[in-house]
Amino acid sequence: MTQVFHTKSKVIITCNKRLSSYLAKEVEELGYDIVRVFPTGVELNITLNECIKLNLNLRCASQVLYSLKNFNAKNPEELYEALYAMEWEELIDFAGYFSVTSNVDNDFITTPLFANLKVKDAIVDRIKAKKGMRPNSGADANKAVVHLYWKGDDATIFVDTSGETLSKHSYRKIPGKAPMLEALAASVIMATNWDKKSPFVNPMCGSGTLAIEAALLASNRRPGLFRMNYGFMHLIGYEEEVFFAERRILKDQVIKDIDVQIIATDLSADAVDISQKNAKTAGVDQLIQFSVCDFADTPVPEKANGVVVFNPEYGERLGTHSKLEITYKRMGDFMKTQCKGYYGYIFTGNPDLAKKIGLKADKKIEFYNGKLDCRMLEYELYDGSRRPENERPQKHT
Repeated sequence: MTQVFHTKSKVIITCNKRLSSYLAKEVEELGYDIVRVFPTGVELNITLNECIKLNLNLRCASQVLYSLKNFNAKNPEELYEALYAMEWEELIDFAGYFSVTSNVDNDFITTPLFANLKVKDAIVDRIKAKKGMRPNSGADANKAVVHLYWKGDDATIFVDTSGETLSKHSYRKIPGKAPMLEALAASVIMATNWDKKSPFVNPMCGSGTLAIEAALLASNRRPGLFRMNYGFMHLIGYEEEVFFAERRILKDQVIKDIDVQIIATDLSADAVDISQKNAKTAGVDQLIQFSVCDFADTPVPEKANGVVVFNPEYGERLGTHSKLEITYKRMGDFMKTQCKGYYGYIFTGNPDLAKKIGLKADKKIEFYNGKLDCRMLEYELYDGSRRPENERPQKHT
């Protein structure tokens, strides 16, 4: 196992459902060849050292899993035997710490905690037998992390090179009310027609995640700039110079002088205060114009062909007298009257409320927010007649 950092193996990059197409685009732009794309991730064939670059750069991912071994195991005893036979003492320091995660569908396992315990026991017993000491283990994912995928008789053991999830981008110290996960926000922006140069308008900004992710994209600031601890750092054979070389690249590629208008407003002064603090942590507070106002008073630069993105409350499936029905109608009126020439987007998990917007969506883009089935509705907001193709904003590729 000592050569895992330099040996190619199957690597699975996971993401939330419906984000894999955006993740695949990111991975390809970083110069990697994709073996396959599936609903919750992509598969590559690369070294563990190459996983370092992915961990620092990816906006839409959750975990980067490097495969150590694929084997058959009918029951927990066979699982233990297969794992005990592996040279864990060459990968995990006997004085270190590791945790176990799993995705299990096996007739003998009623709770994944039991599978995790079997994995932990095999690793600890092997290292103790070879080194005379045992590493500590627990639930914290801030050191070495081992991941088991076990379906039926087919098992694969991975090292989770990420550790803590990549889907949180480490700048949001104050979450605010019902925040959108950073990986989802980045994917939502990638799904729009925004070119990273024209205005990005975000009324009802909440804790500011969409506006901050837009500023990070426009200035090419990667999530790795905000994080100094990953799972790969706690494995034997880790070469820290590889990490620092990749991190220098991140710093060098930040676009410092950009001329882009990113506008974020909210009726709540507390929400705007939280947004500003989060933006400062992310280093993009100077790129975003924040203000406290009703969304209908949000300033929209004229003749700018930008995008306006709403992520309103979804509410429950309410009756005809709900305040949200009025709000959704007002959003439609605002886009129609004040956002001419823009593309408008409303992200919602409530199809009944979406009908109150009063505009016909040109496109409905599917997402999940947690387990909630959502749509981002796209509206081309004509200024007069429909624009010819060559005058429409082109999505950045």
